[in-house]
Amino acid sequence: MIDSGSVTIVTQTCVRPERADEFGRWQAETSAVVSRFPGFIEQQLLLPNPPLQVDWVILQTFARIEDAQRWLASTERQKRIEEAAPMLVGRDDVHIVRDRERRRTGSVSAVISTRVKPGREAEYRAWERRIAAAQSKARGLEGYRFEPAIPGVQDDCVAFLRFDSEANLNAWLDSAERKKLVEEAQPFTEEFHARIVRTGFDHWFGTGRSAEGGPAPWKMNMIVLLLLYPIVFLFGFYVQTPYLSKALNLPFPVALFTGNVASTILLAFLVPVLANRMGWWLTPQGPNARHVDILGAALIVVLYAALVTVFTTLF
Repeated sequence: MIDSGSVTIVTQTCVRPERADEFGRWQAETSAVVSRFPGFIEQQLLLPNPPLQVDWVILQTFARIEDAQRWLASTERQKRIEEAAPMLVGRDDVHIVRDRERRRTGSVSAVISTRVKPGREAEYRAWERRIAAAQSKARGLEGYRFEPAIPGVQDDCVAFLRFDSEANLNAWLDSAERKKLVEEAQPFTEEFHARIVRTGFDHWFGTGRSAEGGPAPWKMNMIVLLLLYPIVFLFGFYVQTPYLSKALNLPFPVALFTGNVASTILLAFLVPVLANRMGWWLTPQGPNARHVDILGAALIVVLYAALVTVFTTLF
């Protein structure tokens, strides 16, 4: 049985069709290697099933996050990856999936684009594998993806890093280890840009971020929906239908777009107000945080039902 504190490394990779059998043998050998690592529980291999699934998916479960990070950063894994490189095409995609009960905060990501000097691609890929191994040990890492450059379509190589909190992401970005690796890449890179990407509604929630992260995305979504529904309904009933559509005879797409603009503006004012009132639920503290999560979610659901009932009765 898999313990609730376990984590699973989910790796998606695209294999050259003519190398599929060879990759299958490589994967079997890799399974034997990883099985000797401390904390390893099990491995599952999901074969491609076009058109629904075109990638190979490898699931490697470990007892603790530290065990998974030890495997990701190991020299044994790096050697295996180097051997598999000629069989693969396209992106590297790795995610660390944790127990849901431990994920109370919203994730934050960094998008890092790099312009590689012509003819230095092999050096860059070797370097990219080294920095991937180093960041695998970073606290709070939840996954990373590497997208190689595509001539004529995408000039830059792009890496996506996802951490459980902004504090942990910044700790890695500012670390001496990473800065040293970035300096090593200067001889074969022309440009380098990094940008932090937060959840879409963060700017509406004035609760701030701490080392534990900000409000969980699902909570922000529930708050936004609680306000968006009555705004859209009332604006449509009192403004869009009688004035924009009938009086002004605007085409439906134009009237709808106008309504969306008005809704977004109103949300920008109302969401921060409600977020302040619901701060006890958005970022609960103490040992009863789980119970607060449930209580707050139940309250929001009751309010949903009340709005639907009121609008159905009165309109």
